[in-house]
Amino acid sequence: MARLTLGDQAPDFHLPDVSGWMHARSDYKGRPLVVIFSCVHCPYVVAWEDRINAVARDYADRAGLVAINANHHIGDTVDHMRQRAEEKGFVFPFLRDEPQDVASAYGAARTPEVFVFDASHRLVYHGAPDSDYQNGDGADPYLRKALDAALAGRDAEPAETPAVGCTVKWRS
Repeated sequence: MARLTLGDQAPDFHLPDVSGWMHARSDYKGRPLVVIFSCVHCPYVVAWEDRINAVARDYADRAGLVAINANHHIGDTVDHMRQRAEEKGFVFPFLRDEPQDVASAYGAARTPEVFVFDASHRLVYHGAPDSDYQNGDGADPYLRKALDAALAGRDAEPAETPAVGCTVKWRS
């Protein structure tokens, strides 16, 4: 499975959210887009959820953010996803990639794994949400910096960081 590289076009997606509404990459045409491969059960995802939700809230009028769960895991059903989204008050769509085609097209390997695209949907950042999953205070805010760069038409710095988290649970 090939992973996206900087400058690559975002692969299309057309996926249902936890309420059954369909979402597509084209819904975010002309705006930067953040695609985060996520799940429900991973402790790294849980540690970063509030910070990711805050980014989605803070940038809602300027950029799109979606979380995609492609995991084949007992704790990652749509019902579990819906419950988590409601409990945490997610302000972004939490999408289900049951066939895992979208995760494969992006080359996702971890949860959470962040892909930030500029307004033309070219990849400008790939990696972790920030530099410290355990404590956001003082962490280097990679995701925020990448969004600010995308909105200003600049290169993200850093453009890549290691994605830290659990592995995507692929179907066998």
